[in-house]
Amino acid sequence: MRAYVIHENDDWMPPLRRALDTADVPYEEGFVDEGHFDVQGAPPEGVFLNRMSASSHTRGHTAGVEHTRQLLAWLERHGRRVVNGRNAFELEVSKVKQHLALEQTGIRTPATRAVAGGPEALIEAAQDIPTPFVTKHNRGGKGLGVQLFRTREAFADYVRSDDFEAPPAHVTLLQQYVESADESITRCEFVDGDLLYAIRSDTSEGFELCPADACRTDDKCAVDGDDSLFSLREEVPSELVDRYKTFLDREDIDVAGIEFIEDAEGRHWTYDVNGTTNYSPEVEETHDLDGMAAVADLLKRELESAAAGDAVLS
Repeated sequence: MRAYVIHENDDWMPPLRRALDTADVPYEEGFVDEGHFDVQGAPPEGVFLNRMSASSHTRGHTAGVEHTRQLLAWLERHGRRVVNGRNAFELEVSKVKQHLALEQTGIRTPATRAVAGGPEALIEAAQDIPTPFVTKHNRGGKGLGVQLFRTREAFADYVRSDDFEAPPAHVTLLQQYVESADESITRCEFVDGDLLYAIRSDTSEGFELCPADACRTDDKCAVDGDDSLFSLREEVPSELVDRYKTFLDREDIDVAGIEFIEDAEGRHWTYDVNGTTNYSPEVEETHDLDGMAAVADLLKRELESAAAGDAVLS
């Protein structure tokens, strides 16, 4: 029996491969974009880790999300344990669903309007939204599509221009702009219900803040220094962490990075849940942390449970 890793980005795999090898976890990789499977057949015995990304379309893998939906339904109907299974994945690819689930758990989120349609529909939807506001793709990833608008006129000019970036799933979000007290956001990394650590990310130069090595296109890698994008956050309010744990348990999310902004009044606004989480190598190396080792340990425990006949539907 082995673990099967569902993914669509080979560049994100080396840290997980190293962790699985170190933990002596037998595994196979399944690159999911175009492909096929036997609907009437049975999946292999084992435990499956879903790392399909909401940003797969940016790498030309436009079929990956829908293909993964069908795969997860097939796996779970056959009783296979899927780490970050169907419900977690539906939240991964819809910020609307994320916000609904967060709010139901008593977690504060920014006011958000979902808009289907092109420029005129967006302009109409923005007429009574307080400024400033930001736009986002409902199915996004990596901070792509995030734009800040301080006037409705600037927004109208943008959506009518060639610079407008249409969302891959046809829904754009217009969202309350929450100003950070220090031009940063915080990302809390959870595995199997436990908070591993939190990092502070500098937003002064934009919102594309994937912490993986493969996402870095600049030289801002010096940890805790003036040029660093990422640094360790030592303290996160315990009440917020407890709410996040409740949320993850209710929504059957095994692995996630949850992001929030702290405003000048000390209020915490949660705005994103990343199931396909990547870890900052510079922060981990400096502070002797290893998120992928925790993921590998989770898979190892799940394989042992499955071998003992204890596995249940995720």
